[in-house]
Amino acid sequence: MSKILLSGGSGFLGSHLTDRLLQDGHEVTVLDNLLTGRRINLQHLAEHPRFQFLERDVSLDLSDLYDGGWDAVMHLASPASPVDYVRYSIETLRVGSHGTENMLEVARHSGARFFLSSTSEVYGDPEIHPQVESYVGHVSSIGTRACYDEAKRFAEAITYTYHRKWDIPVRVVRIFNTYGPRNRTDDGRVVPNFIMQALRNEPITIFGDGSQTRSFCYVADQVEGIVRLLWSDYNDPVNIGNPHEMTVREFAELIIDLTESKSTLTYMPLPHKDDPKRRCPDISRARQVLGWSPRYSPREGFAETIAYYRRYLG
Repeated sequence: MSKILLSGGSGFLGSHLTDRLLQDGHEVTVLDNLLTGRRINLQHLAEHPRFQFLERDVSLDLSDLYDGGWDAVMHLASPASPVDYVRYSIETLRVGSHGTENMLEVARHSGARFFLSSTSEVYGDPEIHPQVESYVGHVSSIGTRACYDEAKRFAEAITYTYHRKWDIPVRVVRIFNTYGPRNRTDDGRVVPNFIMQALRNEPITIFGDGSQTRSFCYVADQVEGIVRLLWSDYNDPVNIGNPHEMTVREFAELIIDLTESKSTLTYMPLPHKDDPKRRCPDISRARQVLGWSPRYSPREGFAETIAYYRRYLG
């Protein structure tokens, strides 16, 4: 059993990861200020003997946790959808900078390994395809998405600075579009948007002409990759995502098919000029280092997610 400190554990991905770590027999303390996370995501763990929840802002002082005896410190806290990180732009920058440094200090003082949840957005609007971890990115530092993109790029920079200066073991995952149950219906991401519109037989809103591509990874696959990376001995960044690339239009058509919806497609201008045109991970490193590749096909994962949103609608 390991003792794990996890920030952002009441969020969509963080709550699934918390479940998995507890199932694996570990002790988990979640830090979350509930800015975009939800208590209901962890409600089922309230009486769990190896779970603790602390309502804390990791951008503020965490020195009282230095002597916690942690084996792993995992930093997932951050607004992650465009709606959220534009609304909470300063908070996003703070949690990527102050928050990352504070969590690194906890790891340094307790002798723990440090895990950073980074993102495919560090690649920006990529000039190479698919994206490999050695690609340094094509990112705007002044665009509307910069508060998130640059916060994550800074988080990676300070993580590897701590690794070099104090020899802290670090694990950095670059997450590609992840979806599944507990993804908030109002967070503005394409999966909950399309599914909810389809279930209500409303027009499905596509921003742009629908030719931009994404690769969607089901949350169970994402969590499996994260856990394997956490306990590995590999310090360099690792892409975790599903390399099955599809256009946004193809995705909308698949959702209509799976929901048997009467929805039609409607097109709107792109809300962000620097919105990536193509997004697909090269997961060769994950396959080689972690023995990981996704098990869920888009059709299987979306079917599970649609069932969740049907229950949500009652």
